[in-house]
Amino acid sequence: MNFQLSDDQRAIKRTARDLLASRYRPETVRELADDERGFTDEQWLELAELGWPGVIVPEADGGLGLGAIELVVIQEEIGYALAPTPLLSTVSAALLLVAAGDQEQRSRWLPSLAAGETRGTVAVWDERSGWAPDGSELESVDGRLTGTKVAVADAASAEFVIVAGADARHSLVRSDDPGAEIAPERSLDPTRKFYTVKLSGACADQLRAGDGERITRAYATIVTAVAAENVGVAQRALEMAVAHAKDRKQFGRAIGSYQAVSHRCAQMLLEVEGARSLCYWAGWALDHDPAVAVRAASMAKAYASDAGFRVTAAALQVHGGIGFTWEHDLHFFLKRAKANGHAFGDGRWHRDRVAELSGI
Repeated sequence: MNFQLSDDQRAIKRTARDLLASRYRPETVRELADDERGFTDEQWLELAELGWPGVIVPEADGGLGLGAIELVVIQEEIGYALAPTPLLSTVSAALLLVAAGDQEQRSRWLPSLAAGETRGTVAVWDERSGWAPDGSELESVDGRLTGTKVAVADAASAEFVIVAGADARHSLVRSDDPGAEIAPERSLDPTRKFYTVKLSGACADQLRAGDGERITRAYATIVTAVAAENVGVAQRALEMAVAHAKDRKQFGRAIGSYQAVSHRCAQMLLEVEGARSLCYWAGWALDHDPAVAVRAASMAKAYASDAGFRVTAAALQVHGGIGFTWEHDLHFFLKRAKANGHAFGDGRWHRDRVAELSGI
């Protein structure tokens, strides 16, 4: 197994780091947190021109045809920059279309998704189907859905929502359908917009081609991407804490020279590197070893869900009083890490999943 990124993957990482750093400065993130959609068309167009919405979409469907590792690289940088963008939502919708859509559905939606001309999102089911409980139920009568989904990311800016039901059934509902009502929610993370989607006899195009194994692998890719984003968030929080520990002085010494602070920073580094290793292993397994890919994805998500919050919370402690203020940017990272920790299954759920897949 090669534990190093290839030259192309390193180039993707450098491009992502440079672009996102220049486009999503702290003041920009604050402005977008107050924006109704949370992003601008110009920002989305730049990401689309790089091919990121179609990074893992097959070339035959209009995408770049790259692998999970490339998606992990991009998502880690998204987290590092704390970029408010509907990229993850659109990639998630594309993954489910690849896994479960028939040829007509793929031809209709995937090329425009990969080009960034169309955006989508996913509304997940409850714990019975295995991913991210939200407690809602759906009724389907003659191809029309009735029910409510909560915490649906970027739904208002998406052209469609892929609604997950029991028994791995998925249906595509257009956002402008008369039977679909989308209302904003107040959420912990202001840099990612969440909505309640209420369906009242909405016309649903059921995804007909997928089987349980392909859909499970699609969700494994999604949770690995979420975990990778938390790695980027934690890495940035670690760097902010270390920089503060070097600059802040008490009793004539930098606070980083005190064991209470240095040990905390060392623990943060350990957790960031552990989460990163698991994410890249999961990405590699999704590309090369399907037999362990789902278990690896749940291991990555379980660890990164908890580590993301622990690291950002520890960074806040290193910053002391200033870390608790609204004026400091750290709270945005802590909130993103906590929200990501619950997306598509929290750490406890995925640890149970790992135990189940391991036969324990």
